[in-house]
This record gives sequence, structure tokens and C-alpha cells, in this order.
Amino acid sequence: MAQQSTKRPLKIIAGADSFGCDLKDTLLSQLRHLNIQVEDLGTDKYYSVGAEIGRRISQAADDPAIETRGLVACGTGVGVAIFANKFPGVYAATCLNPDEARNARSINNCNVLAVSGMNTTPEVASEVLKTFLETPFKSPCPASGSNPWPDEIAQFLENSVREMNKIGAELAYTQGYPLTKTYNITSFGMGQVERAEVKLDGGSTTEPGDCHLCSLVKGREFKPVDIMPGGSILIVRESPTSAFVRFTAGSVEPAHHHTFGHDLVVLKGSKRVWNLSKGEKYDLGVGDYLFTPAGDVHRVKYFEDTDFFIKWEGQWDLLLDEDHAAANAAIDKEMEN
Repeated sequence: MAQQSTKRPLKIIAGADSFGCDLKDTLLSQLRHLNIQVEDLGTDKYYSVGAEIGRRISQAADDPAIETRGLVACGTGVGVAIFANKFPGVYAATCLNPDEARNARSINNCNVLAVSGMNTTPEVASEVLKTFLETPFKSPCPASGSNPWPDEIAQFLENSVREMNKIGAELAYTQGYPLTKTYNITSFGMGQVERAEVKLDGGSTTEPGDCHLCSLVKGREFKPVDIMPGGSILIVRESPTSAFVRFTAGSVEPAHHHTFGHDLVVLKGSKRVWNLSKGEKYDLGVGDYLFTPAGDVHRVKYFEDTDFFIKWEGQWDLLLDEDHAAANAAIDKEMEN
């Protein structure tokens, strides 16, 4: 019953702050009882967890295989929604009763439900969640007098989603890179979420040289990384090493480590990094930043042709901890689960 509003399987990514964690856990139990796939990001500051779920939902918006929605909770349900909504294609709504959830789904195609741990009882929140799951976009709701929307309004709602998706996502690109973009910087490596902003401003032209970071690549040759099929590197500084790295879609980096820690920013494409030393994994897309400490063993899978800028804290090296066959087997096993 819960998944009738979508032809794709449904996945919910959830998180909360300390004021909303109990309510979030209650609602996750309800989702699991409905056999809906859930990913629990746990408890963090309301702005950190809201932004992280917003980022994940934004990245997953075009996945043809699965529909991903979010569930966030804080004291009021407002703060987490504010920060989730900073990402293109994310429509988070704070809903204190089922009618508000029904309106948000019908009118706004809401894909992130925000609830209040201080003002909403578990019983009411359960009904809110049920409504969020079962209400299709453009369906009758309290705002329509519980009647079907007139054709002209239904068409407006349909068009509005396409127009809303462009807000925050209209970027000029050169060779796949945004000329102007404010990147959200997230530090995972030390077990805490921190954010800053890095802005690459290349003006309005489309010449590669106009992107200050991308101009370092212009006219220079990438060299294959022999022990990493599908990978190539352009070193722009030897020590401490700074480089641009490219991997083709489907490539895998077997588990390995480096003598020195490194920072990277994804410029194009998407990938997943498993930090095997910490038992953590990170899905990274354009603009995402990741720091990996020295010696941490990590494995990587590339879902698209992907470019990133990387800076080691010393001279770069690469020490393999498994072969490609073992890496592919481990990744295939996880993808099946």
C-alpha cells in the first residue's frame, strides 16, 4: 500500500538531531514494517543532517531504478527542512498533521518529510508519514477541497516541477565542469561533518581557459595509471603532490592506501568510496569534498566518467591491499544487498 504512488521501489534516507531522534527512530520502525528500504544517517546537528540528506536526495533524483525520498526530524521540523532545501530538486516540507503532508505531496511533489520531535506525538507522526508515502503528486487534497484539481491547475503543477528543478541547477559547463558553482565542502575523514564554500567563477564564456581550476588542464596530457585500469592522472605539482585524475564509468579502484592523507573535490561524474579502515562509505557527486587520512584503506567504484582534483599531504604513492578480482567481488556482493 505504501508504495502505490510510485512505479519505482522506494528508499527513505533518514536523519535527525538530538531533539528529533526518538521520533525518527519510531518512524523508521514503521517504514521497516512496511518493507521499505531505509538508510539511517543517525544523529547530528540539525543543519548538518538536513544538508546531508538534501545532498543525497538531490544526487539520487534522476535514478531510474529507485525513488529516493528523505525523512528528517529536529525539535521543530523547520531547521532540518531549511538546510535540506538548499539543494536542487529537493522539496522538503515541515508537516505537523496529515493534511499538511497531503497538501505538500499534491502541490509541491514534496520528497523530504520534516517532522517535529517536540510538537508531534508518535501517533500523529505515524499518520503524517503514512500520508506522505501514499499521496500521489496532483491528487485531491485539502487545498483542492478534496476534489481533483481543475485541468489548468493540474497542468500548472506539472509544469512547475520542471521549472523548479532548474532553480539552483542552471550552471554553465565547460568540458563537463561548471564555470560558476559554489561547492559544498564536507569533511568526513575525521568522523565529523563540516562545511565551507569554495567558489569557482569562470564568467559567462565557454572557453575552457575561463574556468580558473580547469585552465590547469588545458593543453596538457593525462597519463594512464597502469595499476588502475580506466584511470589517468595529470600531476600539476610533484611534492606535495597535486593532480587531476580521471576514471571512466565502471572503473574500480581496489582497496589501497597512501602514505599521506589527501583531499579531493569531484569536478565531474559520481563515485562511491568505501573507507574500509573506518567501516564507512561515501557517495560523492559534483562539488563534493572528501578527506582521507594517511594509511586509511579505501576502495572506489565509479558510476560515471568522473574527474576530480586531489592533493596529498606529501609525495603521492599507491599501495594496493587487494587485487581487482577481489575488489569487484566485494562491490558486487554489496550492490546485491
